[in-house]
Amino acid sequence: MRKALGKGIRAIIPEETQAAMAAEARPIRIDEIRPNPFQPRTKAEENLDELVASIKTHGVLQPIMVRRRRDGYEVVMGERRLRASKLAGLEQVPAVIRAVDELEMLEFALIENLQRQNLNPIDEAMGYKRLNEEFSQTHETIAEKVGKDRSTVTNALRLLTLPFKVRDALAAGHITAGHARALLMSESRRVQVEVCERIVKEGLSVRQVEKLCGQPKAKDRRPKPDKDIHIREVEEGLTTYLGTRVVINPGKGGAGDIVVRYFSAEDLERVVEKMKGQR
Repeated sequence: MRKALGKGIRAIIPEETQAAMAAEARPIRIDEIRPNPFQPRTKAEENLDELVASIKTHGVLQPIMVRRRRDGYEVVMGERRLRASKLAGLEQVPAVIRAVDELEMLEFALIENLQRQNLNPIDEAMGYKRLNEEFSQTHETIAEKVGKDRSTVTNALRLLTLPFKVRDALAAGHITAGHARALLMSESRRVQVEVCERIVKEGLSVRQVEKLCGQPKAKDRRPKPDKDIHIREVEEGLTTYLGTRVVINPGKGGAGDIVVRYFSAEDLERVVEKMKGQR
């Protein structure tokens, strides 16, 4: 999978399988097909003009994949082609019917979008989060499926711990993923929001954000010993799961402290409910 990144649909479905799918494709009415409910992209793409023009001239060259539902069909792969076909005025599209479960629906949609590199960092992270929480997929397993390093998946999930205002700016493209990772160097959500606003207004570079968010307070300037890698991984996992900063301070004899931060009464209630397994 990792070697196949950037090769489009061939990275997901082998060419011989595509040929077999094309041979068994059948026309299905567009009004009978619903979007993929597991689609990780939260905002519809705007630039479909070229695809619409191609479909008007040549038709839909590659069938979409759907699964059968009681009242019609759901898209498994090819939602962009389906939307463009509607805009082109088509009433039917060639489609292949497959028996696909919910996990495969999310995996196919996520991988298809990643191959086209049209997911913003927050949508990508939310796709990973669903695989992790709803389908119990580990970071390592997710990384293997999408062809990325485990650290890349973990770092993407850390973006979801940022304040919503920062996440919205990242999703909208007002700041980059590099800016967002630099903001994570600060444990203060107030600082993260304030620096994010400066990025948008002043065009701060990632290096400038690192300097603003990475400067320790005077009392913290003494060098701290590096934490064990396993402790750091547990911290990252808890931070991702609870959606807030979690710090583990190992003590002597195997004991230690776990510090879970919250930033308002509502945030505390959310964290407690998450810890109880109610969310």
